[in-house]
Amino acid sequence: MDFITAAATDIGLTKQTNQDSFGVKVMNTGIGKVVLAVLCDGMGGLSKGEVASATVVDAFSKWANDRLPYLCSGNDLKQEELASDWNSLVTQCNERIKAYGARNGVSCGTTITALLLTQKEYVTLNVGDSRSYEITDAARQLTKDQSVVGREIELGILTEEQAKVDPRRSVLLQCIGASETVVPDIGSGEIRKDAVYFLSSDGFVHEITSQEMQQNLNAQLMGSKDQMCRNLTAMIELNKQRMESDNISVVAIRTL
Repeated sequence: MDFITAAATDIGLTKQTNQDSFGVKVMNTGIGKVVLAVLCDGMGGLSKGEVASATVVDAFSKWANDRLPYLCSGNDLKQEELASDWNSLVTQCNERIKAYGARNGVSCGTTITALLLTQKEYVTLNVGDSRSYEITDAARQLTKDQSVVGREIELGILTEEQAKVDPRRSVLLQCIGASETVVPDIGSGEIRKDAVYFLSSDGFVHEITSQEMQQNLNAQLMGSKDQMCRNLTAMIELNKQRMESDNISVVAIRTL
């Protein structure tokens, strides 16, 4: 299996800075080609959110260089060691960003959604309300929002439509750098060929439906890097036409 990757970001309509950060690595390993994508949304309203998000993306990039070849040696991905690594890395980033904030008298925080794709499987990591999706004949969210409204949707207290206009929609249950301790959600599943795996900051999903994601970002329309970049940019512009004010960042991986 091969992969095509593309990404796009926009400061949005009202923000002074873009506090989103992302990174994508394609690596040849002992179990074949793999992709690691990481997207972080520095917390709007908290000072130095761009520092927090960039710190986490950089930490995962260095981890990939140092550890991913070993975890992808042998016959299969070493999933238990991967989960242990990711838990430790999130804890280290949380402590590092809290210490930075204490030294500089600021509050810093960031979400993270990370996605590792191998020849056989995907593994997701999530803290906060950035998201990972699998787009085939539908757009299926792979991660669970760690937010107040996300929890209330899960409990049946709110519908998804109600959550979109709830004044608490940006209130997170935890985030890296602004929580005492952080416990990431880690999940996995079987990778699908001719699919699009998609990461986004929450600024992308406020004004775009999952049906529109599937209609505009499915594999048939994402056959090359140029096509992918055009489609991602068009969807960001649609968000802005609908008056989305937040930073908007997206990463897409097409499986071949």
